[in-house]
Amino acid sequence: MSTVGDGYRFFLLRLGVSVRFTVVGGCGAWPAAGQACSGYVVEAEGFRVLVDPGYATLPRLLGRMRADEVDAVLVTHGHPDHCADLNPLLRARALADVPAPALPVYAPPGALDAVLALDNRRMLAGSFVTHDLGPGVPYEIGPFRLDAFDLPHHVPNAGLRLSAGGRVIAYTGDTGPSPELVALAEGADLLVAEATYPERVPEEDAPYLSSALDAGRTAAAAGVARLLLTHLWPDTSPGPALTAAAKSYDGTLAVASEGVTLDL
Repeated sequence: MSTVGDGYRFFLLRLGVSVRFTVVGGCGAWPAAGQACSGYVVEAEGFRVLVDPGYATLPRLLGRMRADEVDAVLVTHGHPDHCADLNPLLRARALADVPAPALPVYAPPGALDAVLALDNRRMLAGSFVTHDLGPGVPYEIGPFRLDAFDLPHHVPNAGLRLSAGGRVIAYTGDTGPSPELVALAEGADLLVAEATYPERVPEEDAPYLSSALDAGRTAAAAGVARLLLTHLWPDTSPGPALTAAAKSYDGTLAVASEGVTLDL
């Protein structure tokens, strides 16, 4: 097991095929001081996919690329810690001196209603095209194949499996227990798993959220090469989560913090 802490340290594995995963933010619920909520960039063949633009992710994203360099957005569910910064991203594209082309945005049906209602549709007209995510039908997004899995949460949530160049990244969004989790993560090079709590999810949330212990069990059962724990409760130490996940998973393990990057 290897671990990384907070900040701008890098967790790099170069294995030849260029699929890059970068953490923009990883806080659950709200952004702790100096941090951002869920937000990840997946790149292959020069194509950039932004996954879950949660609270405070856009300023950090713009430190890495221009708004018009995002080629597609994937949103797992409609909670604002996973999609709130879609609004300023679309503003940055629509209000530029030369507006960017319409941005493809994929999400479960209805998940974007609230964030898209923040502005008059005329302000953002032509800046995005929405696509409903559902299980059973693969999507082709640039060089990526995307498969979606229905996973239990307080609202509809899509687990995402992105494949390119023989590499696979699986991401749970926020989820409670489900047999679909192993299918989502089966043989993945990287599993990015919600781990709001280290070992025990409070009873009222147990059907809808996961622990690091749960994530480790899923990673072991699915035979994933690497496990990245994300969505930890703000201002909590990563140590207990890493310890809990390592009880059942003995592969490469880390916690998502801004700047963590993997080259697969």
